[in-house]
Amino acid sequence: MHKDKENKWADWYKIITIAEKGLLIAIAFLTAYAVVLEIAVILTERSVKLTDLLLLFIYAEVLGMIAAFYKFRKIPITVPIFIAITALCRLIILQGKGINTIDLLYESGAVLLLAIAALVIRWNLINLVRPKETDDT
Repeated sequence: MHKDKENKWADWYKIITIAEKGLLIAIAFLTAYAVVLEIAVILTERSVKLTDLLLLFIYAEVLGMIAAFYKFRKIPITVPIFIAITALCRLIILQGKGINTIDLLYESGAVLLLAIAALVIRWNLINLVRPKETDDT
């Protein structure tokens, strides 16, 4: 009976893992398609705006996150944070000068909190990886 439960769990794990990999492949193809569409818009308008570049950067980060998953079998937590920071900055730029002051403060505060979170995570990862020094050395 115990092996029966383990086999059922292994079957669900396989199904979920296959679904995850399939979704990541779909996201990669859709992201590449979005990049092609965005470049086509840029070429048609014969104008490159900062928001276009930030959007392309977000697409590049999404593709990098998928590549990191397939290479290391995990996604670094800071990558989605950088994507969120870039998306918020793009939003601020898109809103232009007509943005409400309080909204600008909220969005800027969110960027600051995300940047602090990324720094804290990086600092903790560096300290976890670096071997502890002892007084004898």
